[in-house]
Amino acid sequence: MTRTPTNLLAVRSLLLTHLNVDPNTDRPADLEPAEVGIVGDPAHRGGYHCGSDRVVTNDYSVVESSRDRDGLTLDAAALDVGGFEVRSGGRTHTLPSFSIWCVGECAANATDTRDIREIIYSPDGTTVKRWDRLGKRTSGDSSHRWHTHVSFFRDAIKAGRDQRPLFHRYLTSIGLIKGDDDMDMTAGERQALIEDIAAGVLNAQLGRSGPSLGNAVQTTYVQVAKLAAATGQDPTNAEAIVAGVLAGLSPERIAAAIPLSLAKQVADELARRLVA
Repeated sequence: MTRTPTNLLAVRSLLLTHLNVDPNTDRPADLEPAEVGIVGDPAHRGGYHCGSDRVVTNDYSVVESSRDRDGLTLDAAALDVGGFEVRSGGRTHTLPSFSIWCVGECAANATDTRDIREIIYSPDGTTVKRWDRLGKRTSGDSSHRWHTHVSFFRDAIKAGRDQRPLFHRYLTSIGLIKGDDDMDMTAGERQALIEDIAAGVLNAQLGRSGPSLGNAVQTTYVQVAKLAAATGQDPTNAEAIVAGVLAGLSPERIAAAIPLSLAKQVADELARRLVA
């Protein structure tokens, strides 16, 4: 079964974290989780969205480069990005402007683009173009008017190389990432973030008459999104991320997060349950 590789999942998480909501309006920027795809649907055969179980005879995503032949595994090696519109730095940024920027960096042979084999995109929502590092193709089908396809050489996916730098650079260039580099978060910083999330959620649950986990998560959404970006998780699955954080808490950390005003009530309740 074709797999979703961790390094492309991390790119997906990064884009969804920063392009899912317009930071200037708090309204959706139209980039939905379903619009950032890696593995083709079950009927999909051939191409970079497929792993070794779904490639076809003389598949161009395998035979045209030794990097693809040598790197073929069950992992998919492509990313689709759907439409979005976000305001940042006094400008409106959209899928076409994102695609043009990425193609420009690839054409300039920027270091962080060298694992990209091709980009199929539309610069205007009408014309479909294809940038191909191997110079073999120049076109794509009409579906690329509303989504951009990025293929990665399969050996880069097999090696697990981080593919976020180019996309992180784009988000920085348009002002959506400033200073705090989630991608380079240290282990200590990550642990501190985990503990802050745990404390925030526990306080919300215990201090507000026990709201649901979903409501408590909203109080720490920005921190959860940062943790998702740093760990390659899907930011839209915030409750699962927080559940994982809570499951890893020590008794000491749980106790530290409980408001003093509730500590006696919690202790009494635990004692009652132990006796029962």
